[in-house]
Amino acid sequence: MRLLGKISVSTALGLAAAAVAQTAAAADPLKVGLVSFYSGPVSGPVGIPSRNGADIIIEAINNGALPAPYSGKGVGGRLIEPIYVDEAVEPVNEYRNLVQRQGVDVVIGYASSGSCVGIAPIAEELKKLTLFYYCGTTRTFEEGEKQYVFRTMNSQDVENIAAARYTLSVKPNLKTVAGMNQNYGWGQESWRDFIKSVQKLKPDVQVVSEQFPKLFAGQYGAEVTALVRANADVIHSSFWGGDLDAFILQAAPRGLLKKSTGVLTTGGTALNSLAKQIPDGTVIGVRGTGGALAPASKFNDWFRAAYQKKFGEEPNFPAYYMAQSVLALKAAGDKAAAASKSAPTADDIRKALPGLDFETPAGKVYMDRHKGHQAVTETAYGTFKLVGGKPTLTNIKRYQQDCVVPPKGYKSLEWIEAGFPGAKCK
Repeated sequence: MRLLGKISVSTALGLAAAAVAQTAAAADPLKVGLVSFYSGPVSGPVGIPSRNGADIIIEAINNGALPAPYSGKGVGGRLIEPIYVDEAVEPVNEYRNLVQRQGVDVVIGYASSGSCVGIAPIAEELKKLTLFYYCGTTRTFEEGEKQYVFRTMNSQDVENIAAARYTLSVKPNLKTVAGMNQNYGWGQESWRDFIKSVQKLKPDVQVVSEQFPKLFAGQYGAEVTALVRANADVIHSSFWGGDLDAFILQAAPRGLLKKSTGVLTTGGTALNSLAKQIPDGTVIGVRGTGGALAPASKFNDWFRAAYQKKFGEEPNFPAYYMAQSVLALKAAGDKAAAASKSAPTADDIRKALPGLDFETPAGKVYMDRHKGHQAVTETAYGTFKLVGGKPTLTNIKRYQQDCVVPPKGYKSLEWIEAGFPGAKCK
């Protein structure tokens, strides 16, 4: 446990509840915009579960019902008033509407890396606290320091470095690799970091095919044909949402992912819905440790049970990561309230976020990178196996920060190309 001055995070949370108990009822609600894809092909696997995850945590915060180490109602005594906005509808314009017309205090959101690239400079211009909950592009912080923008989960470099290490652990004799990634920043950067990591760890690995279809193209017949002909040992794909589902479904009749092992870095969203189409042996990631790879804990047990009771299904990893962002507000707000003995402003919360660590159903989050604006967490991968008709992940490996997170002073690509100096992998 890190210390905040002489006060631990868990102690600070308890003190905060007491400090603001008398003023909580009078404090204005904290208006929070929550943005993801609530319509279109990404809504089912990503947007709706994200909203559901937020609902669970917000309801518990407002009722004072979160498990330990959290206590007290609200964010430092301020109840959350959620405002949901669809990312599918002009995200930059809608961001301005949230801030300038609806007067939100905080914005949490954005699944697409393209959205985050567009939103970050606007957030800085408008001086509005903004937490990215899902998009992964490293450009957010590597292209310049931020004051108002934070990300509460790992960036894409971390999950792809971990994917490279996991792939070589299960296929030590790997010779050929192909890529199937969307033709925009997220897909290009994910493939770049994966293949460069693989080749740095095993220089004789050859690339036999690189496919970059348009984002949300939906039809991948030509790419599937090219990948079948390439006959690679491994196919890496950072496809997500509806694109991932479409790729799995269109690859199945050709037996593509049976002939070549799929390394699906966001495959966790398809575990239940497409269990019969995912071949045994497929490598599955969840962009950290959410969903099916969440660690055992009382907090995780509570979250899963509450989600299942309300929505009748298991929470997937986007649900965990939207919940994670809301919990960042709670932890930072309670920390700020403990210091000031009053309900926090959005700016108080912003100042409390750098260096914060906090508990979530997916494990502990550390606001450590890029001067405390970029989170780091453990990262996990597993191998898919259908057991009695139930999707199961086997051979699970968990990668600690010191193994897959670029240390301070390095940009992600620099660290990979330098051969991961300082990496400590068990």
